[in-house]
Amino acid sequence: MGAREAEIATFIDHLAVGAAMGHKVIAAEHPRYGQQAVRTAMSRLTDAGHLRWVKEHLTVEDHTMRWVTRTYWSRLRRSEEWWAGFVQARHGRDVTHDHQPGLARADEPEPEAADAEPDPAEATEAPEEPSAAHRTLAELRVADRRMALSEAECEALEPLAAEWLARGATPAELTHALTAGLPSPVTNPGGLARKRLESKMPPKPPAKTRPKARVTRAVFVCGLCEEPETAVPLINGLCAECRAECGLDEAGPPPGVVPTTFLPGLRPVEPPVDVEARADEARRAAGLPTRKRPR
Repeated sequence: MGAREAEIATFIDHLAVGAAMGHKVIAAEHPRYGQQAVRTAMSRLTDAGHLRWVKEHLTVEDHTMRWVTRTYWSRLRRSEEWWAGFVQARHGRDVTHDHQPGLARADEPEPEAADAEPDPAEATEAPEEPSAAHRTLAELRVADRRMALSEAECEALEPLAAEWLARGATPAELTHALTAGLPSPVTNPGGLARKRLESKMPPKPPAKTRPKARVTRAVFVCGLCEEPETAVPLINGLCAECRAECGLDEAGPPPGVVPTTFLPGLRPVEPPVDVEARADEARRAAGLPTRKRPR
């Protein structure tokens, strides 16, 4: 792998999942290489087995269907057989939570590292910040002095207040529910707050479920022109026309060999030029007298 390909590979490896993978997009973000250089480098990474473009047909639970093109990246060089098995395994895969187009990882997830010994310097945990529910209860005294709660009352009522916030209520709405229309005087603010928190609890919001999506078909497409393998034969992820444009099938010198065209060679020896004779010839052609030479 050349230096340019290695640099582009490192750049791709650091992209987030779902990032756009067109050579124009990468060239716009890369600080050194332009579109043609990135296009050539990506074609060579594809030919080497690191990249494959796969078009997946998704069938969603709501009876909708669509095609999604994903670019699978592998840190390891993969053979054609490995990629064929990988795409075959995509058939029937549940992609409800992972079907966005763009960059995807083809490598298996790395095993989790063993738990390291805790650092004694980090063993002392910083004091936890009070939750939003606890802060709202503690600040009731600011909204109305009659609802001043003690620390013990705030801790006891915190789970109820947290449930309010979890169901979509804002701290301002929670404060209004606990301070609006208070009797005078308030003899038991903690008991009154508990009664209102329980009796005025907002309903649970409807659960937002994402419709299930499943891969019903997956085909390779050319990494440069995106022609599917059903239309043109692909060789290492690229069609013949794109391979020819990038010069992947051209026989060239081995890496590190300098072509003979660029090597210094022997030049033909030319006879010396008589400058004075050439000058006299030019003067005669211009109708001027020649200069006399000293003998």
